[in-house]
Amino acid sequence: MKPVITCIQLDIKFGDPAFNYQQVEEKVAVAVEKDNPAIIVLPELWTTGYDLTRLDVIADEKGEKTKQFLSKLAKKYHVNIIGGSVAKKMQDNVTNTMYIMNDQGEFVHEYSKLHLFKLMDEHHYLTAGTGKGLFEIDGIKCAGVICYDIRFPEWIRAHTTKGAEVLFVVAEWPLPRLNHWRTLLLSRAIENQCYVIACNRSGTDPKNEFAGHSMIIDPWGTIISEADENTGFISAEIDVETVKQVRSQIPVFEDRLPDYYK
Repeated sequence: MKPVITCIQLDIKFGDPAFNYQQVEEKVAVAVEKDNPAIIVLPELWTTGYDLTRLDVIADEKGEKTKQFLSKLAKKYHVNIIGGSVAKKMQDNVTNTMYIMNDQGEFVHEYSKLHLFKLMDEHHYLTAGTGKGLFEIDGIKCAGVICYDIRFPEWIRAHTTKGAEVLFVVAEWPLPRLNHWRTLLLSRAIENQCYVIACNRSGTDPKNEFAGHSMIIDPWGTIISEADENTGFISAEIDVETVKQVRSQIPVFEDRLPDYYK
């Protein structure tokens, strides 16, 4: 199987969920018409941006609106959706949560960001998740993580040692650290011998300028597709057989000595 994957690189409107739901609906329609992908990926916090101080007002109650919205789009266009992440409001906390829907519009999995980024005050407004980002789409073993998570290679390895062949990264990564973004993503692909599908946002908010440069990287660390800093789309076909070939050729997982890593 060689699915086409499309990342939608959005300029998210700060603190305006209604606008952002509308633009995502429009962009998904364009992506389907343009490349007919099997999987569409959205960026981090695409409903609100980093309007953290107002999350008690604008976060999605139990994530219900987002789940229904993504399910409708997935079913309408018969496309799997890695739903970036949104601020999910529960009774006593807000999480930064990714939703995955299959191409029948069925809920597959959710993952809430484990590593909160204190430099952007996430720990003051968000609660960290506790579960892993492992799931399957069309028989492909996948994992989803969110932005700052990629600075923790042991967290990524916790997913690939469980069989993940494709790593989806959704982010609001700032422009001043663009070099870190590119280097970390390439490193995660090479060391885990997996595809890395990284969807970042573009544009600005009141405090930040974002890097864009969404990327699709193969298990050798070759960049298959990369965006610039502007709003747009990137697409590429992936072949999970390449993961098996690379892992067979350089048997990193077989040669691990985890007893020594404690």
